[in-house]
Amino acid sequence: MNPLPVDLLLLSIATPLAAALVIALGLPRKPALFAAYIGFAVPALASVWCWLEFSGASLSDGYAFRSAYDVGLGYIGIRLALGLNGVAMPLFALAGIVGFAAGFYALQSGAERLRLYLLLLLVMQGGLMGVFASVDIFFFYFFHELALIPTFIMVGVWGGRDRNYAAMKMTIYLTLGAMLSLAGIIALYQNSGAQSFDLVSLRAAIAAQPLTELAQKNIFALLMFGFGVLVSLWPLHTWAPLGYAAAPTSAAMLHAGVLKKFGLYGLVQIALPLLPAGAENWTCVLAWLALANVLVIGLVTVAQSDLKQMIGYSSVMHMGYAFLGLASLGTLGAGAVVMLMVGHGFSVALLFLLASCIQKRTRTLDMAGMGGLVKDAPVLAAFFVAATLASAGLPGFANFWGELGIFVAMWGAFEPWFVALAVLGIIISAIYGLRSAARIFFGPRTAAFEKIAGGQPPSDLHWGEKVPAVVLLVALLLIGFWPKSISTAIDAELTSINITVTVARADTAAAK
Repeated sequence: MNPLPVDLLLLSIATPLAAALVIALGLPRKPALFAAYIGFAVPALASVWCWLEFSGASLSDGYAFRSAYDVGLGYIGIRLALGLNGVAMPLFALAGIVGFAAGFYALQSGAERLRLYLLLLLVMQGGLMGVFASVDIFFFYFFHELALIPTFIMVGVWGGRDRNYAAMKMTIYLTLGAMLSLAGIIALYQNSGAQSFDLVSLRAAIAAQPLTELAQKNIFALLMFGFGVLVSLWPLHTWAPLGYAAAPTSAAMLHAGVLKKFGLYGLVQIALPLLPAGAENWTCVLAWLALANVLVIGLVTVAQSDLKQMIGYSSVMHMGYAFLGLASLGTLGAGAVVMLMVGHGFSVALLFLLASCIQKRTRTLDMAGMGGLVKDAPVLAAFFVAATLASAGLPGFANFWGELGIFVAMWGAFEPWFVALAVLGIIISAIYGLRSAARIFFGPRTAAFEKIAGGQPPSDLHWGEKVPAVVLLVALLLIGFWPKSISTAIDAELTSINITVTVARADTAAAK
């Protein structure tokens, strides 16, 4: 149980929502901005505290800091049950830290209708904290939808080029994915016999009476494709690069960095442990689709000249590695996926932040119209190179441990030639990442940028940009050099629920 007199998990959800409410009531500008600072800071501090204290916390059914609240729906097995296990804890911390970085940047952005913008970001933040704190899978889904709705509005109102089309496409795709996921969750509830959406109760009921192989196959398909759309599994990925390119910076940071992990988190926490026969049945399909994410989308990423489009496609590409880890169907692969989710969340949020900083200084997102920015913004260049290397999986950054674990897990699950194809993605990541750094910061300035710089010389990062960038980079380095800070808890949780099942080798499955 929670050792503190206050429920930190509930506080981390309620504070940003309360801040959004008081802003909606028409506070003057300064009190509204103060409320927003509190709304973003409290979840960050609470999540870091839970991260630091998790190893020494007492566990109940595998969860620390547990609490439950009656919402009047107990007759159908729904209650607001909160807690963190070894898989949820690092993602809860990710949500709190990235949310603070995105919120802090938004507060310094001077965006039009800033109070409305902050209100929507705070609602999104509250939903994100609820996603990873929920033990009840109904509220897990509910908080995702709560966080998703502001995304559509922010893209449509504050977005960039093609914002209306991007918002509409995101709405269609993500609504479809959410509906499929909801159908899978309801089917799991109906077939389990638990009469509860509580994940602990579901695991106990299914352990006592496993679902039939046919039921597992069908429910896993609903969850895999539903969550797959939300995570941008190929070929259902086209909403993501367009949406992220159009989205305002803080919204892109929160969605790509945190909310996009909802689907992978659901597969690790729900689908793999509860539906092992269904997972085994769909391994081959998932592995090939994931490989397309890595190779096909990787090559598309190389062809991009728009900076935000490149980051958006690279995010889709790296989700392929996560799905490959899941397709390995073992504790190592699933644990590495969680590690990659955390590392990717920090690095992609940092890249979108820096892309906005670059756009402000060059007046463009076209990398062909840049060059030589390092002379005026060396700190910005250093952050961008570090974020690019982190995204590519360089040792010393959090992403490295996730990618390494996934490749090791794949080696035991698939044929060597299949693993070799997946490893090509590292080369592709290095190509587009290092080439983008070279085109933006090094070499001679283009004529277009020279004209812009001559009229108003670009400045380096100011404190409102440095603070969120430092927060994200420190998190990447901390986990990169101290992976046990999250890996011990992840491994203990996944070992306890025993997600390992028999895996057909890639060539055998393909032959079938």
